[in-house]
Amino acid sequence: MRLYDIVALVTPDLTDEDAQKVAAEYRKILSDGGAEIVKDETWGRRRLAFPILRKREAYYHYFQVSAEPAIVAETERRMKLSDQVLRHLAVRADLELKRAAKMATRQREKAARRPPRPPAPMPPAVPAEAPPPIEKGEIS
Repeated sequence: MRLYDIVALVTPDLTDEDAQKVAAEYRKILSDGGAEIVKDETWGRRRLAFPILRKREAYYHYFQVSAEPAIVAETERRMKLSDQVLRHLAVRADLELKRAAKMATRQREKAARRPPRPPAPMPPAVPAEAPPPIEKGEIS
């Protein structure tokens, strides 16, 4: 099973309860297909960066799912066909986590090979001296 992040933008013409029902519908599709829902967050009604189908707001819903690719593809297909979903995006997250872990191990290995840095030298303490007095006729 792979880890996916799925975000759906639901039309603002619905009420809060109806938007929750739409999210519950997709949650049921995922769970019936054998997916394990890791996170299920409702981000609420938010302003869009640009209008989509002449709508300036949408209900955002986020799922983090551990599932087979076929189940996620079926969920995306149904979201695409639905008039209630303005946009959706499903991204495979385990590749990014794997890449981040690989980079972290590389950095640790590189730091282990590098010799330790010597401590920075302390600047010599110079006592503050008073400037010499200015005599008459001198240009400063």
